[in-house]
Amino acid sequence: MDKPSEEIKPGRESVLEPPLQMSDEDFRSLRDFINHYCGIYFDVQAKFLLERRLSQQLRAHRMRNFRDYYFYLKYDPHREEELNTLAEILTTNETYFFREDYQLQALTEEIVPEIVEARKNEPYPSSEKSLRIWSAGCSSGEEPYTLAMLTKDHLALKRWAVEIFASDISNRVLTLARKGVYRESAFRATQDVYRRAYFETTEEGFRVRDEVRRLVTFGHLNLLDEERIKMVKPQDLIMCRNVIIYFDRESRRRVIKSFFDRLRPGGFLLLGHSESLMNLSTDFILRHFKHDMVYQKPGPGAPPGDAK
Repeated sequence: MDKPSEEIKPGRESVLEPPLQMSDEDFRSLRDFINHYCGIYFDVQAKFLLERRLSQQLRAHRMRNFRDYYFYLKYDPHREEELNTLAEILTTNETYFFREDYQLQALTEEIVPEIVEARKNEPYPSSEKSLRIWSAGCSSGEEPYTLAMLTKDHLALKRWAVEIFASDISNRVLTLARKGVYRESAFRATQDVYRRAYFETTEEGFRVRDEVRRLVTFGHLNLLDEERIKMVKPQDLIMCRNVIIYFDRESRRRVIKSFFDRLRPGGFLLLGHSESLMNLSTDFILRHFKHDMVYQKPGPGAPPGDAK
């Protein structure tokens, strides 16, 4: 997941160099800029966190104050490179394989069979059908690879093509995801049957086998970049867990609207266990499955639902 980082990462700051002082005005300017750029919102209690995180960047660019850094982010010709660095500095990523198992059970036992049933009357054979899933805010890749493992041998998807698009705002975690090598801590919820079938042991750790990796395409994407999101193919299911909880309300609304637009009619949206669409959107149907509650875009075959 991506969230405001609350811990100091080794090498980024020195105990011999205290954070530079940020004025209230500069805090508001940088906070609003960051919020507009990537949706993350820092309240006033997080001012020291922002000072701590950004002081090293001021020193790296030999800037005297945060006002100079703010103008650098807004107007410098090399601002895109710095914005990528900013995303690395301000977010931390913590995830593992088969996280939130109850939701994954709903996916495999109820959602996937329902999607297959709803599309059985399409005018082309199952061998030409595809299931498209978007893992939004994929971090270091455990989530999309989990989805690939669960769908690869799903009986209902036999002869279907599975396409998983995984996106994140951090280039650093995307590099790790594409590499597909993980340490023991990533397997805290993984059954041995999956480890034996879909991973190979290397000197660096446990590597995802190519048959799983081929199902996932990784891409750099800011969830507030509405123009680029329009290029994402229509999806059957979008999974975005523990990401928008760190956004302000308006940013959440924008992201949810983009998800709604990219879902096929009848498509599903899966959020984290502490996230909901309350006061954000009334476009979706709330479905009560046996294992979890998920959101669905109205469409052919979609029931009325329990609430919106």
